[in-house]
Amino acid sequence: MPTSLPRPFLNLAWSNLAAQSAEQLSLAAVPLVAVLALGAGPGEIGFLAAVQTLPFLLVSMPMGLLADRMSRRRLMVWAEGLRAVSLLMLLAMMLTSKLGIGWLAVLGFLGAVGTVGFSVAAPALVPALVPREALAAANGRLELARSVAFTAGPALAGALVAWAGASAAFVLAAVLSVSAVCLLLRLEEAPRASAPRRHPLLDVKDGARFVWQHELLRPMLMTGAVFNIAWFVLQAGYVPYAVRVLGLGAQAVGFTLAMYGAGMVAGALLTSRVVARLPFGRAIQVGPAVAVAAAAVMAATLAVPSAALAALSFFLFGAGPMVWVITSTTLRQSVAPSAMLGRVSAVFLTVNMGARPIGAALGGVVGAAWGEPACLLLALAGFALQAAIIFGSRIAGLRRLPVPAV
Repeated sequence: MPTSLPRPFLNLAWSNLAAQSAEQLSLAAVPLVAVLALGAGPGEIGFLAAVQTLPFLLVSMPMGLLADRMSRRRLMVWAEGLRAVSLLMLLAMMLTSKLGIGWLAVLGFLGAVGTVGFSVAAPALVPALVPREALAAANGRLELARSVAFTAGPALAGALVAWAGASAAFVLAAVLSVSAVCLLLRLEEAPRASAPRRHPLLDVKDGARFVWQHELLRPMLMTGAVFNIAWFVLQAGYVPYAVRVLGLGAQAVGFTLAMYGAGMVAGALLTSRVVARLPFGRAIQVGPAVAVAAAAVMAATLAVPSAALAALSFFLFGAGPMVWVITSTTLRQSVAPSAMLGRVSAVFLTVNMGARPIGAALGGVVGAAWGEPACLLLALAGFALQAAIIFGSRIAGLRRLPVPAV
């Protein structure tokens, strides 16, 4: 971690790395355990995946409200503690041979609730820990940790399950989660002025209204929604397309998908240079523009079937949108009042996660009706639309980070 960032933030950054690693380890290990130990099929795996997604839609807004009403550090401690407890319970059930699909679903749901609480509170806490000019660097460090965990987690989980048994992956995940809690307990957060108590629905409504009426936040919200729909349209069609049209085997398909994680790491490392060399509005546009290029490269495989082009496409999908995540989060932290940061983060999380099943369903329908190549072309149109939204907004004219809201 760079010494230029304050020590309190470093505790948050290391805690974030531990928490993200615990999440990715458990997400990868759960389906492996379900299949290898419990004999689960596609139906059960789909059920588990759906249950682990639900908290992002159901509790993001309540968690955002809590992040604005209480200590954000304390909320993160409770959230990560909940994930640690769920992992320890899962491990205990495995060791006593009492684990079943139902318990996997319940404990996965609880762990995901912890993930939501951590994900909403962390970006809301960052502006209180670092000076305004260091926001982009701080967000880059947090996203780099997420990228590393996203890239290494599934491979590490698979290796642990293969070498030492399924329980080993959950032991490591639980240790990492407890470590994240301990690091958070060492973090000092400046007290915030208490907001007047109102009905929770009024506060949630205020957060949603603020985002929608803000001339910079609204286009970012729309861009994120369209991006996620297009991304999951592409995801729905890619694997069958890669096998049936590109003629790739399982190993080659896995390699192309792995390039997405490599791109995320590259994007997180490069963002600080992008922000330093471009006007801030142009830096935000880099992600949507690269996403269009990535979709065009994937569509080019319709004319030139190539695993290399598919891999390049996924690398670009990882790198460009990572720049978008870091820069858009930084802009969001700058323009939203401190007392509303939790709810603003929750609105973005809810909309982005809600767009994903829409994209997956749309991709499934289009792929079934017109074939997988149609998914690639529809995704390209979607990525072009999300770029048009952000290029047509006032964000394009930002020379630097706006004056923060009070």
